[in-house]
Amino acid sequence: MQRNVLIVAVVLAVGAIALLTAATLPPEADADRLYQVSTIDSLMRGDFDGSMTIGNLQREGDTGIGTFHRLDGEMVMLEGVTWQARADGSVSRAPPNETTPFASVGRFRADRTGSLDPAPNLSVAGERLDAHLANIGLFAMVRVDGVFDYVKVRAPPAQQEPYPNLTTAVAGQQVYEHRNITGTLVGLYSPAFSNGVSVPGWHLHFVSADRTAGGHVLDLASDGTAQVAIDDLSSLTVVLPPWAPPAASVTVEISSDLAAVEKGR
Repeated sequence: MQRNVLIVAVVLAVGAIALLTAATLPPEADADRLYQVSTIDSLMRGDFDGSMTIGNLQREGDTGIGTFHRLDGEMVMLEGVTWQARADGSVSRAPPNETTPFASVGRFRADRTGSLDPAPNLSVAGERLDAHLANIGLFAMVRVDGVFDYVKVRAPPAQQEPYPNLTTAVAGQQVYEHRNITGTLVGLYSPAFSNGVSVPGWHLHFVSADRTAGGHVLDLASDGTAQVAIDDLSSLTVVLPPWAPPAASVTVEISSDLAAVEKGR
């Protein structure tokens, strides 16, 4: 089934969208491309049906985040392997025939590395990560490896049709707290102008080194020893699902509800 492809090219000088077209990127551009399935607004409105297989998604990137069909847990793609953190606390390797309704991935090639300065909470950690950005008008993928003093993660349970909106769905999320845990944060920084397409600011997921814990990050604390790698992404491909958007009767205030969903409050 043919998908509509939306290409957004980012112009550094103005930090804004310079191109909006249905053309596909040439292969040589893939190294600095963010590849995204659907939009955050669509997910917020309850479009939880998977539209792309994990096998196909892994052909477009080796690092990223997202969710799964029916909102069944949180996705962490790392070094070409896709992990599924479920509401029961388990983490398993996602099979290639599993599908995703929303994901953001790239071919991770670090442009800069450094240390994550001490951060007592997620808000400060975001500020520490901001210091590693080359340009707040660009997308960037990040991975942070190390021992974390504290990580609080969540994973929503699989939803049943008719699907609720995302705010209602995550009300049933399971939250797990881990201390002195070794693992990797994988996340995406999205510039302000991407609101509605992506999550502006930092969107972070976590998976432990032993692959037994993970999820969407609600809070964290780090002592300054974790190592940061940043990959600047200068273009965006959004692949829209082949079916119509959710019914107009599903109405949410996107901006305020997105903040609640991302921060867990």
